[in-house]
Amino acid sequence: MAPVAMAECGDVSVAEMNWASAEVIANIDSFIMTEGYGCNVELIPGATLPSFTSLNEKGRPQVLPEMWANAAALLIDQGVSEGRMEVLNEAPFATAGEGYFIPRWLQEANPELTTVEAVLSRPDLFPHPEDDARGGIHTCPAGWGCEINTGNLFRAFDMESKGWDLVMTGSGAGLDGTIAKAGQRDEPWFGYYWTPTTLIGQYDMVLLDWETGFDGEHWDACIVNAECTDPKPTRWTESRVVSLATTDFSTEHPELATYLKKRVLKDAEIGQILSWKADNQATGEDTAMEFLATSDAWKSWVPADVVAKVEKAL
Repeated sequence: MAPVAMAECGDVSVAEMNWASAEVIANIDSFIMTEGYGCNVELIPGATLPSFTSLNEKGRPQVLPEMWANAAALLIDQGVSEGRMEVLNEAPFATAGEGYFIPRWLQEANPELTTVEAVLSRPDLFPHPEDDARGGIHTCPAGWGCEINTGNLFRAFDMESKGWDLVMTGSGAGLDGTIAKAGQRDEPWFGYYWTPTTLIGQYDMVLLDWETGFDGEHWDACIVNAECTDPKPTRWTESRVVSLATTDFSTEHPELATYLKKRVLKDAEIGQILSWKADNQATGEDTAMEFLATSDAWKSWVPADVVAKVEKAL
């Protein structure tokens, strides 16, 4: 029976992007598609922009389970309007946000530090790890959209002349490590991250507000563009996280498209599984299996016969 189902579903390619929640959600999708629908799923490692570019230009991977859409807003709109892709799920997480964080204890000790602009006036509180006479703002690994955004905002706000240098983190694990190290030592930390994530809760980090207004046209045309030559100050755009797929995927696999549209993780659910992943130093695959084995949340995403097949395979 399984070979027939697999023949009916065929091959499916899903992006497994290189941060914890993206790894987990990709592996949840892979297991449900494989065991519940009989698909032959290939997980394709990647990062935000390379994975999106491949989907946009080559149609592979066919699915980006966790696409932080701000990094490619104009290209997504263009791809949708031209019929190459579609947004299958506008909110795979109940809430999500990104921007610049500092530890809550530091904000409580310096209550004026509620905005990015206020923090930029105090580089002395956030010494750079390689030069404590300069402030350090932690940025993202190469290939992540937030690396481009932060680099452009660094220039837009003239951070260098205000006493700041970027702290290059090299990888997702490297970025995580800087937060964990600072949190364990009760040391200051300032930089880019996102929520919901294990580290933000574990080390009680607070997302900073902005005094600067939002210029959406400039954000889309310049701040997200690595070739931007004249970035201007703007607040970080409101976060949009989606599940994106090629239009061919929905046409060929309408039952999988229906599943992805229903697949929404609540804050408590994603927080719990990411904490389990961190505590057990587990892979995305192991964490997905733990979630499917211990939670009933996913059972509302798929029909009863698919639930039975997935439960049998666990």
